[in-house]
Amino acid sequence: MQQQTNKTSRTIEITTSLNGRFRLLDQRGASMLATLITLSVLLVIVGFGAVNRQDIFDYIKLRGYTPPAEVSALASETTMNSYGRKIFYVNAPAIDSKSIFKTSCPNNGGEQSIVLGCYHGNQSGIFLLNVTDPRLGGVAEVTAAHEMLHGAYDRLSSSEKTTINAMVQSYYDTGLKDKRIKDTVDGYRKSEPKDVVNEMHSIFGTEVSDLPAPLEAYYTRYFTNRKAVVAFADKYQSEFSTRQSAVEKYDAQLATLKTSISAQEATLQSRQAAIGQSQSGLQEMRSAGQVEAYNAGVAGFNAQVAQYNGDVATLKSTITKYNTIVSARNAVAVEESELASALNTNVETIK
Repeated sequence: MQQQTNKTSRTIEITTSLNGRFRLLDQRGASMLATLITLSVLLVIVGFGAVNRQDIFDYIKLRGYTPPAEVSALASETTMNSYGRKIFYVNAPAIDSKSIFKTSCPNNGGEQSIVLGCYHGNQSGIFLLNVTDPRLGGVAEVTAAHEMLHGAYDRLSSSEKTTINAMVQSYYDTGLKDKRIKDTVDGYRKSEPKDVVNEMHSIFGTEVSDLPAPLEAYYTRYFTNRKAVVAFADKYQSEFSTRQSAVEKYDAQLATLKTSISAQEATLQSRQAAIGQSQSGLQEMRSAGQVEAYNAGVAGFNAQVAQYNGDVATLKSTITKYNTIVSARNAVAVEESELASALNTNVETIK
């Protein structure tokens, strides 16, 4: 590059030509050009940041982050794809003991469903209760997926939320048949009316096996096999529903047996009264010397006694059956209570 100088100004020759001749800029013009270039670069950077703000945020949050083995396992077991994992990991999931969980998620984070965790808005954290009872396998997986979907919902644009909300609400209005899930949604309507659709978005994605095709396609954003999560939910829920059904069945049997016992006791009282009358009659005959009449009445009296004793044996058998069912029923109820206690953050394990 050539440089020309004079007493009044300094010019710089640049290698761009106009009409076959080099264009000369003075020092001030070169400075302005540099400033314009710098501003253009800054505008590009700012524009990129505005468009990709979430990606930049994710990059910063995940830089140097290595998920703990148990967190990574939850992501794998729930078949989170790369995007689902990113949302999950950005929230630095924590698996906490009851004492810590109560602080991180007061009132279980307001959850009404079969999950034990909470999501703090604006990608501020996911917290899961550490459940160690092997009978409750699946609760951590379902909760992890449920809370990740809260984070996913947070990321939807306004237009996306409008579309997804309409699909979720339509399914609830016309397609949802599961009473338990309907009751759960109704619970949210009372406790968190502003977040009902957000909750349905997480519940349907983790607890409903068959969804309309558009919703099913939507959830592939986050899972490679969403039904694997639903299988965990079904297994976990069955631990309670199976026991509850057993208790209800036992209660029905006990009600029938109790009615039978009451009827048998009434019959025995009637027979006992009849035997008493027959016995008094026989004693009167014997006292009056009515030997033939007395002897004639003995056989009937003995038959009454035999009938009574047979009824007593039947009653005892029924009572034994009743007590056996009570024991079985109470054993199941104790198991149900144990499971509930394992999930109750207000009940600490005694060591």
